[in-house]
Formats: sequence, C-alpha cells, structure tokens
Amino acid sequence: MNDLTPIPTPEGAPNGQPALPRWRFRFSAPVLALLCLGIAFAAAGFALTTWQFVEFVRGGELGSVLEWCKYALLYLVSSALFVVMLAAVIRSEYILTEKKLILVFGVIRMGYPIESIVSVHLFQGARKLAVYFDSEKTRYTVIVIKEAYYDEFVRLLLKRSERIGFSFSTAEEEEEIKKKK
Repeated sequence: MNDLTPIPTPEGAPNGQPALPRWRFRFSAPVLALLCLGIAFAAAGFALTTWQFVEFVRGGELGSVLEWCKYALLYLVSSALFVVMLAAVIRSEYILTEKKLILVFGVIRMGYPIESIVSVHLFQGARKLAVYFDSEKTRYTVIVIKEAYYDEFVRLLLKRSERIGFSFSTAEEEEEIKKKK
C-alpha cells in the first residue's frame, strides 16, 4: 500500500509553481502490522467506551462529575490514537523543497535544512540510505523509501546543494567493518 506506487505529483501546482518531489515512507511489515493493530485497538476502545457510556446513561447516575470526566478522557484518548495512527499509515512521506528536506509522519512534521546536510551515504549491503548532518557522522537520519527511488532522491538532493557529498559502500566493505569491531 505505502511503497507500491509513488505519490502522484501534478504537473503544475497552484500559482504555476512546479510540484514538490515527494516519496512515500516505506514501512516494514511488522511496523505496518503494529500500526494497523493500534488502529484496531483504538477503534475497539472507542466502541467499548460507547457501550459503557450507554450503560452509564441508562443507569441514571448522571450527577457524577468523575464519571463524565472519565468518559470524556476515554473518548479523547481513543480518538486521538485512532487519528494519529491512521494519519501515519495514510500520509507518511518525504518532501524535498529548495531549502528543506521534510519528513511528514502522519500529523508529525520535521524539517531538516538542506544547508545542514553534509553527505549522503548508500549502504548497498544493508540496502539503506543515510543523510548525515555533521562531518563526524554522528547526526544522521535513515531515508526509508523504496529502493527504486534512491537514485532520484539522491540526484535531487545533490542538485539542491553542491556541497553535499555522496558515497556508497559495498556489502563486502560493510562486512569487513563489522569484523573489525
């Protein structure tokens, strides 16, 4: 669902500006299963709260402020969890603007300035793409998109700033580094 097709980008955005490049976040099967399970639990929590609330209203003890607060809190928590997890499944993507690399994870949005990116490294053995933010390679983020889009992502990122370096390591080199540790 997430990684099967790229996010469609229209030829022209409003006001005649070109559309921003976007890549869907690729969830692993266990993470996607946990998100779906969380959505199901949130929906079940909402349904259970509704059932208990109906029993509370039928019971006639409507004067209890503590009970009203309990139901309001249960509805709020189950609804919030449902919305956050569903949004993460539906709308998790990377957006590349002229000045920022933006990670949208449902309702959470994080932006990394292009000027703070030092290098991009492709780990061919691990099949991962990492973006580094300092020369010591201690601050980084792993780009989790479909492997077929790595070339396009790197090409567009390098086009944004000529000071960003690109490197890659083979599976054999990665294995040697693991043996040395």
